[in-house]
Amino acid sequence: MRRVKPRARFRGPGTLALCALAGSALAGCASPAVPSIEYEILGTFPHDPAAYTQGLLFHDGALLESTGRYGESSVRRVDVPTGEVLASVAVDSALFGEGLARVDSELVQLTWKSERAFVYDLETLEVLREFAYEGEGWGLCYDGESLWMSDGSSALERRDPRTFAVLATVEVTRAGSPRNRLNELECVDDWIYANVYQTDVIVRIDKATGEVLGEIDLSSVPLSARKPGDIEAVLNGIAYVPETGVFLVTGKLWPNLLALRLDS
Repeated sequence: MRRVKPRARFRGPGTLALCALAGSALAGCASPAVPSIEYEILGTFPHDPAAYTQGLLFHDGALLESTGRYGESSVRRVDVPTGEVLASVAVDSALFGEGLARVDSELVQLTWKSERAFVYDLETLEVLREFAYEGEGWGLCYDGESLWMSDGSSALERRDPRTFAVLATVEVTRAGSPRNRLNELECVDDWIYANVYQTDVIVRIDKATGEVLGEIDLSSVPLSARKPGDIEAVLNGIAYVPETGVFLVTGKLWPNLLALRLDS
């Protein structure tokens, strides 16, 4: 990944300031019991502004991305510095693509309401097989042992990567209350990072307990990185680069991908 000179540091006060006035009932509000994680924006890269990003991960120097919407869903490989789509496979127009995870030499992609997950060859993006599941599919990540799946509620399901069977369900809470609308996921060590749908907040979840132990408020991200004025263009997409400790984040229909370094 190209190294970029740090540009600015943000605490992300926007959403948190609103929470101080409106109380914790406001979607995405941070509780005083949940620390705010500071971050540094290292740089920005181009991102396809037509990509309705649903799943994002980094592997072998490139992004792997799942996009959604009926008739527009895909799985693609993307060059980070340029945003160029290096390879892409369209999903059946009757299906709505969702979360994406890599399991060794394969990719697993969820669909929203069709209760079908597709397994792709990592190199060729050829569909190899599929799994069936019950309910909606939102986010997906792999921690090296299990797949973790969200369905828009406060529950995360731990699934067998070989059979997709549910092994356990973890209830996610923030300061003792359910944290629902969990969307795109990224597994990093003992944590699961999750976008909170329709907010500028990413939560850091202890996967053993389900407790939210940190929140990243990205409401101060420059407007030039977003697609202003489109209510569907929300923050969604977290990819971790283990070699550098950098997080790459974007949103649905965003023209840019941000490189972030967390302070804690």
